[in-house]
Amino acid sequence: MVLSCEDVSLGYEGKPVVEHLNFRLEQGDYLCILGENGSGKSTLMKAILGLKSPMQGMLVRGEDLKANEIGYLPQQTVTQRDFPASVQEIVLSGFLSKRGMRPFYNKEERKIAQKNMKRLEIEPFMKKCYRDLSGGQQQRVLLARALCATSKLLLLDEPVAGLDPRVTAEMYELIQKLNREGITIIMVSHDTQAAAQYANKVLHVSDKPEFFDSKEAYLKSAIGRQYADYATTREEGV
Repeated sequence: MVLSCEDVSLGYEGKPVVEHLNFRLEQGDYLCILGENGSGKSTLMKAILGLKSPMQGMLVRGEDLKANEIGYLPQQTVTQRDFPASVQEIVLSGFLSKRGMRPFYNKEERKIAQKNMKRLEIEPFMKKCYRDLSGGQQQRVLLARALCATSKLLLLDEPVAGLDPRVTAEMYELIQKLNREGITIIMVSHDTQAAAQYANKVLHVSDKPEFFDSKEAYLKSAIGRQYADYATTREEGV
């Protein structure tokens, strides 16, 4: 077991945003979290990262998964996209939580960072300024940083937001490749098609009892069909 969510309710100032969440992930799972804006997806991510405590229930990590061994790729703000640091510096920052009081990155950390840059095909521009990169390249840099924090569990919050269709497909394929290498994936998304193609489990959060099961069961469920129709209509601007 990598992560277990047991009757968890989350909220702010005593007011619940999402209630009675239950799911369990094993090593190598690929979970897609779906739901409308404000349904509690990002709040759940914060709880998994240990940044927010449940109002009720328990989030239990596997025995070999520590809080600082979870890689996180957040949604970027406009200001963050303009960050004036080199690609290498940003990738290395994935080790900050493990570095503790050490003033410098050690040889092993630099070696792993180099490996992850090569792994994500961003090594050729490791000396470039992050803000000069394309949106797709920036996402690869942030993913490489997340991989420096973990080899076990990646949390991805809308990892393809704002990317064009070709770069979106490349990013999804890259994430799937990491999953096939044994990394457990939790991805927040609005994209039911991506869930259908890549995930093996789906968690749908809403103001009604949540859905958690295989992607096959989700696509056949009433909430799955309803959400797929809603998402398609929204994308078409109807």
